[in-house]
Amino acid sequence: MKPALFSASLAALLATATFSAQARTLALPPADTIVVRLPNKAVMTLVVRDAQQLRQLPQYHLDSLVARLDSYIRRADAATKVADTDRLTTTFYPNQDQPGQNLPEEIRITTRKPTDRAYGPSNRVEVLLEKKFGVVINTDRRTNDQPRAAASRADRQAYRDSLRAAQQETNNRHNTSYLVVDFGLNTLVNKAGAGAPELRPEGSRYFNLGLNFRPRLGGKRSPLYLVGGPEFAFNNYMLEGNNKWVNQNGITSVIPEATTRQYQKTKLATSTFTVPLMLQLRLRDEHHRSTLRLGAGGFVGYRLASWTKLKYFENGSTYKDKDYGSYNLNDWQYGLQGSIGYRSLNLFVKYNLNELFRDGRGPQAQTLSFGLRLLGN
Repeated sequence: MKPALFSASLAALLATATFSAQARTLALPPADTIVVRLPNKAVMTLVVRDAQQLRQLPQYHLDSLVARLDSYIRRADAATKVADTDRLTTTFYPNQDQPGQNLPEEIRITTRKPTDRAYGPSNRVEVLLEKKFGVVINTDRRTNDQPRAAASRADRQAYRDSLRAAQQETNNRHNTSYLVVDFGLNTLVNKAGAGAPELRPEGSRYFNLGLNFRPRLGGKRSPLYLVGGPEFAFNNYMLEGNNKWVNQNGITSVIPEATTRQYQKTKLATSTFTVPLMLQLRLRDEHHRSTLRLGAGGFVGYRLASWTKLKYFENGSTYKDKDYGSYNLNDWQYGLQGSIGYRSLNLFVKYNLNELFRDGRGPQAQTLSFGLRLLGN
């Protein structure tokens, strides 16, 4: 913005301020706005809370700031040209640089990199003086005075692509963290020996809640990431038939109910603190939209609690029994896991390499969990 333009604009505002100061009966409602539109498309906006703020405006000697603002804009422009983003806000503190001259405490200048595209933000400069009443000066630095042409479909797509690319680069400069929520089913595999339990598929549920971190491996265009973070997993193992989990003489087993009691639910449940570690390949299309995601790695976890729950109907009433104990479960669980996703669909699978129960203290079987990732990718 040229100094002459600032002089004309500031003169208009100062005239308004002087007139307002002389009108003693002036009563402005909160957050009044005065807008000055100049022939060259520059717009100056004055926002005040009350008449007292408006009368205080001349004390800042805004007309003397024209040369200073021109210098500030030049410096902000230079910083924008070498910045990583298309938009940059630079803050200056005139009153600290030259105290005692009633200069504004803060000047914020927002500039954008020059562009001739017909869609998206124009090449504007925004100047904000002070935090109290905000004098905002906007100017469009386009090289011609013709209105921008209507954006074509290709222009709009290119603009959306640039926004996605910029957001992707912003995320990749940080160790992106995100909440994960998994929901699925459990089953027991590699069962051996007598008394291997049969699980009710729809009742043997898996739920996982965690916070994952995803730093990028390689250069800024690498599709390879490392994924890991703390998670809390909950496994249910619900039995088929009128059977129940029991712990007798230091051995956990599944036995049928000997009485006439009919079970509606009989399950063994565990809660585990788990830390996964996976390599993930994330592919994108030509518009920078996420497409195929493949992940593979392992996990290790420690059992926090375990319990059995019985729900049955007897003598006209429904009863629920819950009993906490170790049930000879292995405290440490470890295994392999993988994930696959496309667009908004995400699937996972987890396979425990070690057995669910301690050797010789329970049924021989390993856990396989699978399902949908409801949140996080």
